[in-house]
Amino acid sequence: MSWTQSQNWRPSSAKPLRRAFLVAVMLCVCTSTAAAVELKPETIQAFDRYIAAVEARLEPCWRGRHFLWFAGSPGVREQLRAGAIVTQAGQGNGIVAVKDGMIQDQMGAVFIPDTNLKRVLALVQDYNRDSVYYKPDVIHARIESRTGDRFLVRARVIKAKLFLSDVLDIDNDIQFFPLDARRVYSRSISRRVAEVSRPGKPHEHELPVGRDRGLLWRINGYWFFEEADGGVYVTCESVTLTRDVPFLMSTLLSPLIHELPAEAVRTSLDETRRAVMSAARDSEP
Repeated sequence: MSWTQSQNWRPSSAKPLRRAFLVAVMLCVCTSTAAAVELKPETIQAFDRYIAAVEARLEPCWRGRHFLWFAGSPGVREQLRAGAIVTQAGQGNGIVAVKDGMIQDQMGAVFIPDTNLKRVLALVQDYNRDSVYYKPDVIHARIESRTGDRFLVRARVIKAKLFLSDVLDIDNDIQFFPLDARRVYSRSISRRVAEVSRPGKPHEHELPVGRDRGLLWRINGYWFFEEADGGVYVTCESVTLTRDVPFLMSTLLSPLIHELPAEAVRTSLDETRRAVMSAARDSEP
């Protein structure tokens, strides 16, 4: 598998821009005008099997072996310490077709200098301020309950790409697991994802769960935090389930489909780094 730096994702000419524009328009038309699609039991079962395989692969990491996904790759560590955000597909090219759906699996890593594990975790677990740290993607968020290191969080998020946007209410079950004084990992599972119709308007309402445009049905996140080298390394793996793409549009939409998961992971990692570094500056006398 190969990795890419965050700086590398840029159109190099007008041709990719025109293609991206056309792709976005076609996807927007396809998803906004078509009738709602249904999340089928077979699709859920395929996602659950994939998640089981992911968690089996991560089991050694949870026990401390190869805790960070780039362990054993000094070149990646050097890139991170130089300020890059590195991403890599979780399996193959990061896109897995399943019955009436599509799984996107993407990993990423960032290094936050001049901080420690305690400060990073304090910010990451401050979910009530996610709309500040992760705006404009997070519209608002709140902790519904907390039991020790387990959080139940409700968030309203917006997913946008060019002319396509989707507002979602997501209930996340997030648990943190301290491994030792320098290492902590977390596991986040979406317990409920509902698309919001006419958000912010008088007749705003949630569409029936699993009967919507299918832009996001499930999302699992696995985060790893390790204090080392004068800062904290943060890695994550995001696994999402969406509707599949009509066959006749798959070739044209393929570039956009492959860009979105890596872009989302890069954005989350970059915003986390910025928030931690900003909080550190604000606390200086």
